[in-house]
Amino acid sequence: MKINGNAIRPGNIIEHQGRLWRAVKTQHTQPGKGGAYLQVELKDIRDGTKLNERFRSSESVERVRLDQKDYQYLYSDGDMYTFMDTETYDQVSLSKDLIGEDQIAFLQDGMMVTVDSFEGEPLSVTLPETVVLEVVEADAVIKGQTAAASYKPAQLENGVRTMVPPHIATGTRVVINTADASYVERAKD
Repeated sequence: MKINGNAIRPGNIIEHQGRLWRAVKTQHTQPGKGGAYLQVELKDIRDGTKLNERFRSSESVERVRLDQKDYQYLYSDGDMYTFMDTETYDQVSLSKDLIGEDQIAFLQDGMMVTVDSFEGEPLSVTLPETVVLEVVEADAVIKGQTAAASYKPAQLENGVRTMVPPHIATGTRVVINTADASYVERAKD
């Protein structure tokens, strides 16, 4: 679908210079001399390279819609991770690079993920916003450190280290944000 050059918004996927780009940041600029333009920071979906580009309102760009489908994580085999379409039971194996090194630690058996693809080619995997994990190691609380909001380091069952409040002890199940591995709350289970 063709859109006006100044109608690009952050999060849009566009086809530019024969490649697929995600708009990260946009800024309208109106210089004193010449016409207004939209300064757009683009990130290549496949290899992550960045590009700053100017689009005038007279230009048009091709906006691409990605196909999103839910898959269930099954297992890993080396650097390949296998997911299953829950409707058709088709299986797809995706590489470690496509999922992201920081996200792999949060994959759990049976977890539902969203796979974005373009013309049948998987481009990215989105995990749920939060996961529940057990704290396997947490430092002891030092008495008198509760005057200000303080956090202590802890290690989770998947090997990731994070900061948790002082009342969290070893064996406690906690909710963790998958985007930045930060503590959200104590699990309610």
